[in-house]
Amino acid sequence: MKALKTTQQWALRPLLLATALFSASAAFAAPAADVTQQVGQGAYELAFSNTNNALYVATSNGRGEGGGVVYRLGEQDLAVQGKIPTELKTFGAAINNQTNVLYVGNTLNSAVTSVDVASGKELKNLVLDATKREGDVRPLAVRELAVDEKTNRVYITGLGKESVVWVVDGKDLKLISTIPNTGKMGTGIALDSAAQKAYVTNADGELVTIDTRTNAVEKRVKLDEGKEHFFLNIALDTKGQRAFITDSKQAQVLVVDLKTQKVIERIAVPESLAVLFNAQRDELYVTHRMASEVSIIDASNYKVKRTVKTEGLPNSLAISADGKALFVSVKQPGPPRKPAGAKEGEKAPAAKPEAGAEKRPAPQPGKPDSVLRIAL
Repeated sequence: MKALKTTQQWALRPLLLATALFSASAAFAAPAADVTQQVGQGAYELAFSNTNNALYVATSNGRGEGGGVVYRLGEQDLAVQGKIPTELKTFGAAINNQTNVLYVGNTLNSAVTSVDVASGKELKNLVLDATKREGDVRPLAVRELAVDEKTNRVYITGLGKESVVWVVDGKDLKLISTIPNTGKMGTGIALDSAAQKAYVTNADGELVTIDTRTNAVEKRVKLDEGKEHFFLNIALDTKGQRAFITDSKQAQVLVVDLKTQKVIERIAVPESLAVLFNAQRDELYVTHRMASEVSIIDASNYKVKRTVKTEGLPNSLAISADGKALFVSVKQPGPPRKPAGAKEGEKAPAAKPEAGAEKRPAPQPGKPDSVLRIAL
C-alpha cells in the first residue's frame, strides 16, 4: 500500500511541475499595469538616466515667481525619489548618459542649465540670447535640446521668425557656435552622431540638415508641398536612415528617407506633438495633445498597434534603458485665454475657438500635471 502511494506521488509530480511552470509563465507574460504619478505644475519634457535607472521631469513649478523643479522618479513605480530646485524655470530636457549630466532649457530666460544628477545639484546656467524684450522685439526662445554623447556637445533650437541652433560645450556650458537660418520657428532637432548630422524641423514645412563638423546648414528641403505644415518634432532611425516628423497642422506623421530626403510614408494619426523611435522594438511613439492619446506604431509597416488614452494633454516622451517602458508627461488643461480686446468691466468680444478645443479635456483647477508609465 505504501509503495502504491509513493508511485502515485511520483506520478503526480510531472503534473504539479507542469502546472507550476504554466502559472509562472502566465504570470510572467501578463502585461504590467500602466502607472501614473502626479508631479508639480508645468510638467514639460522628460529624460531617462540609464546610469541611475531613473526618470527626470522638467517642470516650470507653475506660472508664479521663482525657479523650476526637476523631479526624479523611480523607473518601475514612478515614486518621487527626489526634487532638484533650479534657479530658472525648466521646460526642455536632455541627458548625457556618459557624464550623467542633465541639461534643461529655460525658455522664459533664453537660457540652458546643467544639472549633476548623481548629486542632484544645479551646476551652471548659460544665457543664450540676452536681447531685452521691448515692443515687438523678443529674444529667441529655447525649445528642444539634443546631446551628442561622443563629443559632449548640446544642440539647442532657438525659436523666432528666423530661428537658430546653438551649439554648447556640455562640460563647461559655454557657447561654441550659433547656426543661423533654420527657418521660421525651427523647433524640433535630432542628431545622427555617426554621420555627423543634425536635423531641424520648422513651421515652414522644411527639413533642415546641419553638418555638425562645420556647424553650418548643409541642405533644406520642403516636404509635402501644397499643404500647411508646422513640423514640431523629429525622431531618427539612424540605422535605417529614416526620419519621423510630427505635424500640428496635418493629421499625419511623415516618414522621410534621409538619403533622398523624400517622404516615403504618411502615417494617418491625429495632429501630433512629440515623437520617439524605439530601435529595440522597431516601434514609434507619438503624442496627440488635442486628442488626449498616445499612438504606438509598428515602424516596420507603419500600422498603429495600440492607442492609449490619457487623462489630460500628453506632451513629451522618454524610454527606459531596456526599451520596455514608455514615459509620457501629461499636462492638465488651463483655463480659457482671455480674448484680445477685453477690458476691465467690459464684456469681451467673442473669441475664435482654438483649433481642437472641442476635443480638449475640461480644465481641472488645482490638479497637478503627471507622468504616465506605459508597459510595452
